[in-house]
Amino acid sequence: MENTQRSAGRASGAESAVTTKPGSEGTGTTGAAGVAASGGGLAGKIALVAGATRGAGRAMAVELGRAGATVYVTGRTTRQHTSEVGRTQETIEGTAELVGAAGAEAGTGGTGIAVPTDHLDPEQVRALVERIEREQGRLDILVNDIWGGDIHVEWDKKMWEHDLDKGLRILRLGMETHIVTSRFALPLLVRNPGGLVVEVTDGTEEYNQRYRKPFYYDLAKAAPLRMSRALAEEVKEYDCTALCLTPGWLRSEAMLDTYFKVTEDDWMAGTKQNPHFAISETPTFVGRALVALATDPEVARWNGASLSSGGLAKEYGFTDVDGSAPDAWRYITEVDQESKEADVTGYR
Repeated sequence: MENTQRSAGRASGAESAVTTKPGSEGTGTTGAAGVAASGGGLAGKIALVAGATRGAGRAMAVELGRAGATVYVTGRTTRQHTSEVGRTQETIEGTAELVGAAGAEAGTGGTGIAVPTDHLDPEQVRALVERIEREQGRLDILVNDIWGGDIHVEWDKKMWEHDLDKGLRILRLGMETHIVTSRFALPLLVRNPGGLVVEVTDGTEEYNQRYRKPFYYDLAKAAPLRMSRALAEEVKEYDCTALCLTPGWLRSEAMLDTYFKVTEDDWMAGTKQNPHFAISETPTFVGRALVALATDPEVARWNGASLSSGGLAKEYGFTDVDGSAPDAWRYITEVDQESKEADVTGYR
């Protein structure tokens, strides 16, 4: 999931506090924090990260592999073909290699398998799931992180001014892709108890009660929240769990090299353009959040919940790669949205 500076709060994420489903009990830790930070715990598990070319999807795939999972990674950009996003730097083959390298480094045996897939094409998705079933016989984790719509967003235009074709393309990329993928993947996932479905979006349910202009972006980012709530009702009888997860202000590849023109090594230089960039987080942070969920034997307590990387860090005790735990959405709400001077003290 990649987001430009133009999204709400000029960030990607939501309130720091975990937003749980009514009546859920979000207290206590399960020991998953150590797994998230150091690997292990998912050996023998089969995962599909749909939309794993770059950003959060790539990092989530890598961290699943570090924890020992076999991870199928999909996307439209390969070493032979570039999607409409137009970035050649990241490919699904590259992601699969990173997954395998992480598994080898951690000694968990995690591996990555790249499968070029356009998730708007039902037959391609059907073939993908049939391949997973043929090769593995099961699916334990489904991550719907498909996006790629930023290039079509006309950020400052009213609904009736926005190009209609671009607007509908945004909805197809952000909504229809998730629906098609779940349609074919869930029958395999629900065969075994303990399956986990993760919808990835920009913003928690609480934060996205605000208007995330423009119109088409707002709809595209609200939909996964509702999808996870609906799927939670449909998979729970199979002892499976569905939830929605959002990173905070994500330092994706494009955020670094295109919007702020910095590298991960000198990312703080980006605060000269926007001082609130100091609350940003690496994609690994949300990857660790996913592993914490996937290794939690009580993950069903989150069924239907809207969760954030910052909120889950408090719950499970993992950190970002620099040892901090950015509380992006509380910061965005209390500092950025209130037009206060940038100061991350107490927020990371």
